[in-house]
Amino acid sequence: MSINFYFEDIEEFQLDQPKTIEWIKNSIQKEGKNTSEISFIFCSDDYLLDINRQYLDHDYYTDIITFDYVEGDDVSGDVFISIDRVRENAETFQVSFQNELNRIIIHGVLHLLGYKDKEADEKKIMTGKEDYYLGDY
Repeated sequence: MSINFYFEDIEEFQLDQPKTIEWIKNSIQKEGKNTSEISFIFCSDDYLLDINRQYLDHDYYTDIITFDYVEGDDVSGDVFISIDRVRENAETFQVSFQNELNRIIIHGVLHLLGYKDKEADEKKIMTGKEDYYLGDY
């Protein structure tokens, strides 16, 4: 189906959309699922904080919020990503902005695929999957 990218409350930045879309679709297919409708909304810290407060009743900054609309094997949802957090994380972890952005994008996709990251063992699996799919980009 379709994967779309939106820019809310930030300046649009360079993103290789065809390559990123193909990468996401291939990752979903490798997990045995189908790509349906997925929207990635790139935004500011404040924009994402408002969503965090409004929908999750959390009052803190985060790098990503994923709304899962998956039905059966059809993967769909809205993935909100704070570009402010991506930039800060890239600096903190001494990686490129693109590398950190890709990690956060695939992190959101993995959430849509049913992977969790609250517990230590879940986080270990999630990080392993992120590393695996980052190798495909």
